[in-house]
Amino acid sequence: MTFEHRYLIPDWPAPARVKACVTRRSGGVSKGNFSSFNLGMRSGDVPEHVLANRQQMREDFGWSIEPQWLNQVHGTQVVKASDSGEEQEGDAAWTDADGMPCTVLTADCLPVLFCDRKGSTVAAAHAGWKGLQAGVLENTLKAMPCPVSEVMVWLGPAISQKHFEVGPEVRSAFLDIDPEAEAAFIPGMGDRWHGDLYLLARQRLSAAGVTDIFGGGYCTFEQQQTFFSYRRDGKESGRLASVIWLEKIDPVAI
Repeated sequence: MTFEHRYLIPDWPAPARVKACVTRRSGGVSKGNFSSFNLGMRSGDVPEHVLANRQQMREDFGWSIEPQWLNQVHGTQVVKASDSGEEQEGDAAWTDADGMPCTVLTADCLPVLFCDRKGSTVAAAHAGWKGLQAGVLENTLKAMPCPVSEVMVWLGPAISQKHFEVGPEVRSAFLDIDPEAEAAFIPGMGDRWHGDLYLLARQRLSAAGVTDIFGGGYCTFEQQQTFFSYRRDGKESGRLASVIWLEKIDPVAI
C-alpha cells in the first residue's frame, strides 16, 4: 500500500516547515466496516487494530513521539499539545514545539487546521456543528500565541450540505449568533434544513479576522472509498485523523 493511499496532503500555501495530512480509509489493518485505516479508539473497532494503524502513521512520518490525541466532546476547549503520550480532553490542540503532532478525529464533522505565516505555531480543531456554533474555532485562534491576522486555515474533509440534514433548532442556534448564517442553510423536507459546515466555518473565521482560508469541497458521505462517514455507516464507522505539526529545522541547513 503506497503513501498516497493512506494520506491526503493539504494543498495550501503554508510555510515549508508546517506539515499536515488527513488519513484516508485505506492502507490499514482494521476489518469489516472499519476497513481499513481506522484511527479512532472509541469507534468500536478492535483496539489492537487501531493501535497498529496509529503506529503505521508514526512510522510513515517518522514521528519520535506520540501525537496529541484528544477525548473529543463536541465542545470548545483548546489544549496545548503535550509530548507525554497521554490523551487530553478537548476539541482542539495547538503547539509551538517542533515535532509535536496535533490531531483531531472526524467522520463527517469538520477538521480545521491552523498555522501562522511564520511557521511558528500550528493547531487542529474538531468542528462538529455544536462546537462550531459554540465557538471552538474562535477559541483556537485565541489560544494560538500569534496575531489572528497572521493565521491561515485549511478546511478538511467533512459532510457536504446535500447530506447534512438538521432540525430547525440547529439553524436557529447559528442565526441567533449571526443572521448571515442564513446563507448556509437551504430548506429540506418538512421542517428540516441542510447546513453547509464549510460556509459556516468560513463565516466564523472571517468574522474573527482570518483572511486566508483554504480547502473545503469534500464530502465524507459521498466519497465512500476515501473517507469514513458516521451518517452513512452508523455506529460502526471508523475515524479519520487530521494532523498538523512543525518540522524541526536543521540548523546546519540554514
